[in-house]
Amino acid sequence: MHRVVAPAGVLPQAALRLDPSPAIRPDEVRVAVQRLNLDAASYRQLAEEHGGDGERIRAAVLEIVRSRGKMHNPVTGSGGMLIGTVEEAGPASPLGLRAGDRVATLVSLTLTPLHISDGLQDWDGRSEQVPCAGHAILFARSVAAVLPADLDPQLALAVLDVCGAPALVARCLRQRPAGRVVVLGAAGKSGSLALAAARGTTRVGVVRDDAERARLEGTGLAEHVVVADARDAVGLAAALDAAGGPGDLTVVCVDVPGCEHAAILATAAGGTVVFFSMATSFPAAALGAEGLAADVTMLIGNGYVPGHADYALSLLRSDTALRDLFTARLGHRLADWAP
Repeated sequence: MHRVVAPAGVLPQAALRLDPSPAIRPDEVRVAVQRLNLDAASYRQLAEEHGGDGERIRAAVLEIVRSRGKMHNPVTGSGGMLIGTVEEAGPASPLGLRAGDRVATLVSLTLTPLHISDGLQDWDGRSEQVPCAGHAILFARSVAAVLPADLDPQLALAVLDVCGAPALVARCLRQRPAGRVVVLGAAGKSGSLALAAARGTTRVGVVRDDAERARLEGTGLAEHVVVADARDAVGLAAALDAAGGPGDLTVVCVDVPGCEHAAILATAAGGTVVFFSMATSFPAAALGAEGLAADVTMLIGNGYVPGHADYALSLLRSDTALRDLFTARLGHRLADWAP
């Protein structure tokens, strides 16, 4: 809380502004930032607001970080995460990091003090991954992972950004086995990892268009691929009925608002919905379930589950099709990397 500038008395995530000054306390760690990974919902909102203009998107991100001392989109309330190299670790830090470690932060940028020093000069504003220079501060209760040596750092960043999703799906299935799992946004990062974590069930991947269907079909990640608008509750329910019915577990991984009621109708009575999207309106979900008389358990997709980073990376290493989806998404940016 000593990093909170305003308002007084709140924790860093709820703060309007943080102090990103580089001097660390004994239990803090300072990281030289090399790349940000913006939350998908945040990037989509910025891109739509600025008409896809990369210069304006870049200026908007710089202004958010300058004014707030962190990357905390005021519209979506979300941020992302980063990779960098540890510059200094305080002697009382419990994170086990040392100077020189290349790390990915596994906590949101909305609570991470951040300073950008290069004006984002190497970012064209047209992707979620943002090359940059600056520094960030990790607290004693932050979470970070040393980047694996066998994976391109950008690939590892893309996986670690959403590593809470597959871990939470796996936990849900251990606690309450499900015969049928429906994933909305199944061709994306968190969606494809959620499908991989649900192996052993009948998996239904919901995608937005034929291009995403072509990308997902043939991977073995889903037994059924359904093209539907996840904002159209009745239309999605009908499409799922045609594909065998609703899910016992539904995972929402889309990055657009307005999918709450569709997710509820996509879930069988007594089932579970995991809202793993920062575009979710939780009042809409709660009141929608009430209005539909839907007996479903609804979970907020907490991005932290113990062991989530190692689990997500293990899925990527063991599933060639999943890895191909991620590398295709990153495209040419991986071309020049060698371990």
